[in-house]
Amino acid sequence: MPPRSGCSGRAGRRRISGIVVRVVEMKTQTRKRVGILGATGLVGQRVIHMLRDHPQFEVTALAASDRSEGRTFVDACNWKLPFDMPEAVKGMILGPCAPPLDCDLVIASLPSDKAVESEAAFAAAGYPVISNSSAYRMHPDVPLVVPEINPDHLDLIPVQKRLRGYDRGYMVTNPNCTTIALVLALAPLDRAFGLEAVMVTSMQAVTGAGYPGVASIDIIDNVMPYIGGEEEKVETEPQKILGRLTGEVIEDAPFKVSAQCNRVPVQDGHLESVRVKLRRAASPEEVVDALQSFRGLPQELRLYSAPERPVVVRFEKDRPQPRLDRDAENGMATVVGRIARDTVLDYKLTLIGHNTIRGAAGAALLNAELLLARNLI
Repeated sequence: MPPRSGCSGRAGRRRISGIVVRVVEMKTQTRKRVGILGATGLVGQRVIHMLRDHPQFEVTALAASDRSEGRTFVDACNWKLPFDMPEAVKGMILGPCAPPLDCDLVIASLPSDKAVESEAAFAAAGYPVISNSSAYRMHPDVPLVVPEINPDHLDLIPVQKRLRGYDRGYMVTNPNCTTIALVLALAPLDRAFGLEAVMVTSMQAVTGAGYPGVASIDIIDNVMPYIGGEEEKVETEPQKILGRLTGEVIEDAPFKVSAQCNRVPVQDGHLESVRVKLRRAASPEEVVDALQSFRGLPQELRLYSAPERPVVVRFEKDRPQPRLDRDAENGMATVVGRIARDTVLDYKLTLIGHNTIRGAAGAALLNAELLLARNLI
């Protein structure tokens, strides 16, 4: 069934941070129907869990690979989260990752090779598609959005619809899980002081590889210093996210990023050691203040999944750590610590983000909430 329009409840419009948004009483709003592509995977499971009590969205359709199609979700899914599978989805029959689906929007967590055809097909069929895949992230007409940083990039949607011949459908992407944690820390520094160069070394959790992911014999007592395609994503996505939308084109931010990405035997949470060269001199106190005070449109709108603090600063000498800090702000924040002057560039810091929450499922859900606030769903 193609998307249907309309919602109940009192609504109004107002301008926040230069962007017109719709304000809706969430308690009286008819919930939008969500279809999840790749529902049986780790990120799909996270999306389902995060939507279990959501006031604006409800899961009405699930889709997965050919081998799972036609089976009930409870029979096909190897549930891996430390929470019970929601009763509402257990009996749902898994459909194919192709339209039609009984939903108003699609959240997709598919391998890139599958996403290329599937996501475009749903958009062409009239569905808003919010994607965790890298398939369309760097296409010039597809928004790559972190709502606290570049909500104005959603203005590319009419351009995309015109260029691709879409009617109601479109595609919006969220970044790579490593990139999201990084840019939430870079954005306040770029706004306050400007960025010239960034160097980052990541230590990435095994859940970033999905399930079953990395073989235990490879990762136990080991660090794997290569993750296919990861460094290229981390070196290119930040410039698009922090770039400026001029007319119908995003002008990439001018700084360079150098990345080295490693897989480590941690279940959840990507830890990143970062060095930055600033355009304007800044004291340590100014750097800390820029990070701590950072807020964006989701916080102004009080979107349901938005963290109160997108960036949390810790001052202990041994923080952040994956076990202690990945769940800050319900897993939706970047936690930054060990901020100090650097002997080569200007500053060094360590950060962590929850790779399957803010780095994937939560990022897609926050984008959906922003799209709804902007009356684009």
